[in-house]
Amino acid sequence: MEEVSRESIGLLRKPSLDASPPGLSSVGAVFILLKSALGAGLLNFSWAFSQAGGITPALIMELVSLVFLITGLVILGYAASVSGQSTYQGVVRVLCGPAIGKLCEICFIVDMFMISVAFLKVVGDQMEKLCDFFSQNETLSGSVSTVPQPWYTDQRFTMSILCVFIIFPLSAPREISFQKYTSILGTLAACYLSLAIVVKYYLKNDGGPDPETQQSLRPSSWLAVFNVFPTICFGFQCHEASVSIYCSMYNQNLSHWTIVSVASMLACCLIYSLTGLYGFLTFGDNVSADVLMSYPGSDITVIVARFLFGVSIVTVYPITLLLGRSVIQDFWLSCSNVWGCGECVDPSETWVRVLLTGLWVATTLLLALFVPDIGEVIKVIGGISAFFIFIFPGLCLICAVDTENLGPRIRSSLIFWGVVSILVGAFIFGQSTSSAILDLL
Repeated sequence: MEEVSRESIGLLRKPSLDASPPGLSSVGAVFILLKSALGAGLLNFSWAFSQAGGITPALIMELVSLVFLITGLVILGYAASVSGQSTYQGVVRVLCGPAIGKLCEICFIVDMFMISVAFLKVVGDQMEKLCDFFSQNETLSGSVSTVPQPWYTDQRFTMSILCVFIIFPLSAPREISFQKYTSILGTLAACYLSLAIVVKYYLKNDGGPDPETQQSLRPSSWLAVFNVFPTICFGFQCHEASVSIYCSMYNQNLSHWTIVSVASMLACCLIYSLTGLYGFLTFGDNVSADVLMSYPGSDITVIVARFLFGVSIVTVYPITLLLGRSVIQDFWLSCSNVWGCGECVDPSETWVRVLLTGLWVATTLLLALFVPDIGEVIKVIGGISAFFIFIFPGLCLICAVDTENLGPRIRSSLIFWGVVSILVGAFIFGQSTSSAILDLL
């Protein structure tokens, strides 16, 4: 656990292959990949089962996605070894050219920004339920009281206070060293949530959906099955950190990295599948986009899950902000060099960092407060995540093959898989983005 904590801090810095020798073990790499993937997406998998039209189509889509998720991680490890770079955007820039590299940086910033919105939306929903319980607005039977809610329990007030006095101070520093104390919290919160949902299903007395009704659920159309892809991409996305994790390992053999990728994704798949399956079995097609919102706010087991998940996300939010802010600073600096603005403001100055942090927190807070459903945010994030899971790895594979002395059959097979990955990613991006736009109209 100490090693995982130490390496988690290392991932927040800009790694260098020429710096101190890598020393991350296989177990540490698996835990960090799990920690990167197990997040707010866990709350949405039960809703994804409903969107896909039932258990069978959802599990099939998850297993198909798992193939691309694992191969994407393997490709990124291979691309990192070929390019000699130790960050995702660095690998893309070296292998695919500066234009694609700039596109990767822009997508990275937008992805981190939208993930921050999703984090705040999840925290706000949990705080709302907790405030209802502690202010006795929700009775022990689960019914909502008709007594007007106190002003200080309003989500706009509580979230603003949280952002001003907790999230902003945690996000403003150049490096976030407190991560060493929370490196295991996200995984523990995810495991507790999954276990709680399974236990609540088996312990429920009544009020559960009719099994025959659940079996009668079918996708409304063949396109409806693909509605699960954005949630899968949002839930399993750890690819942005995978290059840094690979470069931190002392054993950077590709077959060894493949084992690490398979182990972490299978463990992640098990946790996500159990949560999605039993949440869907409990509430059927009436499950909320955030599965915890479907449970009564007075349930002690669920209250603990809300608290743990909320604390975990509050501590992860600054990491997301730091990653997005660092790319903005690099993008700012590179544009200044290209345009010849040598006397421009240095983006690494303290006041610039604090200003960027304040703007990031304020903007994500406003969006989180006005977004009615986290499902709408996930559709956007899922579309953008397709670039990091499918499109950029496919491009890197095609470009990396040109630098290697491979046989014609192996070369053709790798190029073919790269093209397939790009096409699948383009389809997911188009489908999820168009669906999000249509929902807004």
